[in-house]
Amino acid sequence: MIRPRIVATAVVAAGLGAAVGGLGYGARELLHRQAETARRLIGKPLGEHAPSADRTWKKRYGGEPVQLLLLGDSIAAGLGADLPNETLGGRLSKALAKQLERPVRLTTGAVVGSESSMLAAQLDRLPAAYRPDVAVVVVGGNDVTHRVPVPESVRHLEETIARLRSVGCAVVVGTCPDLGALRPVPQPLRSLGSRASRQLAQAQAAAAIGAGAHAVSLADVVGPFFITNPDEMFSLDRFHPSATGYKRTAKAMLPSVLAALGMAAEVPFGHRAPAAPAAPAAPAAPAAPVAPVV
Repeated sequence: MIRPRIVATAVVAAGLGAAVGGLGYGARELLHRQAETARRLIGKPLGEHAPSADRTWKKRYGGEPVQLLLLGDSIAAGLGADLPNETLGGRLSKALAKQLERPVRLTTGAVVGSESSMLAAQLDRLPAAYRPDVAVVVVGGNDVTHRVPVPESVRHLEETIARLRSVGCAVVVGTCPDLGALRPVPQPLRSLGSRASRQLAQAQAAAAIGAGAHAVSLADVVGPFFITNPDEMFSLDRFHPSATGYKRTAKAMLPSVLAALGMAAEVPFGHRAPAAPAAPAAPAAPAAPVAPVV
């Protein structure tokens, strides 16, 4: 999760240190005052737990379920949704099942508050025999707000993709959302956060496609909706997506999930296919454990 109570302070350094460090004393003091204001405005009304959506969706289709894994932070976990079927995982599972006319078994490894460095632990907690057909990874906001260097964030993402690909799992990465959409954060603080999150998103996309994963630019495919319709797209805390926000996000990511499974030949704007496409994982293949970090 991008922790609302500390986001404003961390976003002060969202230019990865350089932007704020080059400012004069007066400008730095302005940013710190804005951070305090944003902290009070955002608050933390949603707690730390998202609705659990882990189940087999659309059993009526019959047959072996497609195994869908969600990894990452609070967006991947679904914080901000009121019901399981409103989370990102729930929305994706229903849409994927409808497209494939197959049941979808959702497993959520994502944990509220996670940075990219915590992806390995999320994989480690999965059952030893579990093998996902496709994994969706959404992470990065906390890396920005906690001032994690971009190369470090990207390294953890690459390692996660490698572990998943090593067992034939298709991977889709939703890159870091644009923190400039957070209206409670005043200017110029918001612009610094926007610039840093976009820098990380670009690095994540390049790393993902280079490692054999699909990349979806959330800033491009759903960011405009959050900017123009914040009351509809954001939840109570004005920081995490609402049920509508997750619906839009799942719809936007679905083309790459289908492409990763070999069920779509082309993807729309904001989606990028792997640089060297690997054979997609066949849904419902015999179980094998997710490879450990070597």
